[in-house]
This record gives sequence, structure tokens and C-alpha cells, in this order.
Amino acid sequence: MSPTRFASEHRWIYWGAIVILVGMLITGLVRYSSFKRTNESAKKADQLAQELVRAGYPAPDTDTVQRLLGTDGGQVCDDPDSALKKALYRTQQLSNGATGPGNRPVIADTKSVDAERIVLQVYCPDQVAAFDAAVADLKTDDTVKR
Repeated sequence: MSPTRFASEHRWIYWGAIVILVGMLITGLVRYSSFKRTNESAKKADQLAQELVRAGYPAPDTDTVQRLLGTDGGQVCDDPDSALKKALYRTQQLSNGATGPGNRPVIADTKSVDAERIVLQVYCPDQVAAFDAAVADLKTDDTVKR
């Protein structure tokens, strides 16, 4: 049996090895990019936790923040001054907590608005001005005992 005949009979082994190696290369590149994103989201979550603590809020769980906000802020940074977000913010987050006809707007605590501003400053600083314009007409005060 000559060496050329052996190579030609088992060509499928070489092609199989090439396909497996290319598959492993692609998998490695995908995992590396997701690992890089995970590091970036962890850094932003840590930065957010530090900023919130510095402002007097309790430190959030950074793993939860990392999963919820990722690297780009997720839904928080997605057009924060849209009409829908303004309505949801005013009816659900700045109300007395009742449901149905008992639901009424309240004078919100200043710190509740400041917390979202801090998130925007960390994840999407270009949206802070739009958020400030959206909440400029809200009546806030120190309503929570500290």
C-alpha cells in the first residue's frame, strides 16, 4: 500500500478534522466576545453600585444589575423621555400604590427621581438631559422619613 493511496482513501478524516477545528475556533471567538461583554457589564454594575452608595442608597446586588442592565442600560436607556415611559413612571412609580379607583398620584420623594438619574449617568450619560426635561415638571419633596 503506497502512502498516496492511504491519504486518498482517508480524506474524510482530514476534512472532518478541519471542520472540527474551524467549529472550535468559531466557538472560542463567540465565547471570548461574550466574556468581554460580561466584564464590561460587571464594571458598569460595580460603578453603579458605588455611585448609589455615594448618594446614600443601599448597594444593589451587582449580579442582578449586571443581568438586567447589561452594558447598554437595557430598557432604562431606551428613550427615557418617551410618552409611554413618562406615563408609566407617573402612574406606577409615583403613586400611592393602590389599584383601581384608589390609585392617585402623590408628591414623590426627590431621591426616587435621583436614583434613576444615577443609573442614566452610568449607563447612558447622553440621555440625562432628556430625562431631566421629562421630569422637570414633577413636584418632588422630601416625603420619606430618613
